[in-house]
Amino acid sequence: MQGPPSKKGLRVNKEISADEIRLIDDSGENHGTVNIEKGLTMAKAAGLDLVEISPNAEPPVCKILDYGRFRYAAQKKASLAKKKQKTVEVKEIKLRPGIEKHDYDVKMRAVEKFLGVGDKVKVTLRFRGREMAHQELGMDLLKRVQVDFNETAKVEQAPKMEGRQIIMVLSPK
Repeated sequence: MQGPPSKKGLRVNKEISADEIRLIDDSGENHGTVNIEKGLTMAKAAGLDLVEISPNAEPPVCKILDYGRFRYAAQKKASLAKKKQKTVEVKEIKLRPGIEKHDYDVKMRAVEKFLGVGDKVKVTLRFRGREMAHQELGMDLLKRVQVDFNETAKVEQAPKMEGRQIIMVLSPK
């Protein structure tokens, strides 16, 4: 028996190093354990390749198929799976304790848009100067944000004081 495969991926035809294999033909019929030469001759007779599907099995499982078509289908399947996956971004909205009603509404529309797309939203409330003496105003504002988005979002990270700012993370339900 030889060492590991010489290239990345599946071994094909002469690259298969096992003496005996479990053979599945091109129609899907299982031929049981056969000699490697018999498998290669059957593949050649069908005009296809002998591909080692499961190299770690005992004996290895090989299938007679068109290797080029098999690789193309696997590549298409992988690209389709990659296309369908969604990366979740964390968007940030910055507030101040003395925010006016209209400014608050504008910021909340942005939060609504981010949550609608499926992104998480980090709400940062920053205190400056003497505002630190009235941290309860900031907490009240973040509670108001929680109540406003009670239906569409869940609080992933509760409001937490970090230095001169309070941070809260919302994620879509």
